[in-house]
Amino acid sequence: MVKLHKEFRYIYNKAKSFHSKSIVLFYLPNNNLRKVGFTATKKIGNAVKRNKAKRRMRALFIQNADKLCDGTYIFVAKEPITTLDFKIIQKDFKYIIRKANAFKK
Repeated sequence: MVKLHKEFRYIYNKAKSFHSKSIVLFYLPNNNLRKVGFTATKKIGNAVKRNKAKRRMRALFIQNADKLCDGTYIFVAKEPITTLDFKIIQKDFKYIIRKANAFKK
């Protein structure tokens, strides 16, 4: 799990970013390690909405964890994530992972 501010900053600087309607993914490939971090800015809303956004992204990551390549992932919630239907967010998640070429072959 990515928790420290300096880890987030390092990944933001080194990783490639991929955007969808509701999620931004920062992905840094790594051969033998899988780390993940979830963030939601105050633009999303109050703490309840930010936590809901992180829970949704975490659930999607857990559902697809066995299909993903090793590497460091940071998922950043965009504003519409709290109002969109979960199935739409699921499509966004798969789209963004495909775009990052992070699915196992």
